[in-house]
Amino acid sequence: MDINIFHLSSGAREARGMAVVIDVFRAFSVACYFFSRGAARVIALQDVAQARALKAQHPQWILAGERKGEKLAGFDCGNSPSEIVHANLSGKVVLHTTHAGTQSLCAVSEADEILTGSFVNAGAVVDYIQHKQPGVLSLVCAGIEDKTQSLEDLRCAEFIRDSVRGVEPRFEHILAELRAAPSSAKFFDPLNTTFPETDFELCLQLSKFPFVIRRTKTREGMCELECVEKVRI
Repeated sequence: MDINIFHLSSGAREARGMAVVIDVFRAFSVACYFFSRGAARVIALQDVAQARALKAQHPQWILAGERKGEKLAGFDCGNSPSEIVHANLSGKVVLHTTHAGTQSLCAVSEADEILTGSFVNAGAVVDYIQHKQPGVLSLVCAGIEDKTQSLEDLRCAEFIRDSVRGVEPRFEHILAELRAAPSSAKFFDPLNTTFPETDFELCLQLSKFPFVIRRTKTREGMCELECVEKVRI
């Protein structure tokens, strides 16, 4: 299996074979929490105006997302797993737009199959890849605001790559490194309510969820996601 790591939406456009688009802090950790809380559908969008327009057409849908980490005005929730972990989303459709993750996800255009990835479902992602055995695996790190690379996404990509190759990564070392990383300081600042410390913990619960999230229907700037349980792989 040929495994490559790419970065940002520009790298997403280079993805081939099976692509896994990774956003640990926080988009694709949050997507797992959406499905775990009963969401029937999640629609990932690049454009805020498009998300607002769909909400206007379907007021019962949940509008979630952020720019620069901040919850957007008029949105039902931001991009924080702490907001979602106890929510009742049973049967709901969630519209989700973020500054990095959904940008890279919707930018993938040449891959044969597209998944989302994060630490919270990394085990299921690895199992899925090993089951499918794609000739080419593209791991796309969404990064920060689609501008700079992020350590947490790179470490998750490496974790998936090494696990697929049969090398057991030492997650406790990754967790310690990320906890000490400058990019994680915002989670431990009591004055920064946009990034609560609980988000850090919720995004780094290794293989908490036994499912993968797969991109299905797409149109310009919009990607529908489905939850694929292990028994359906």
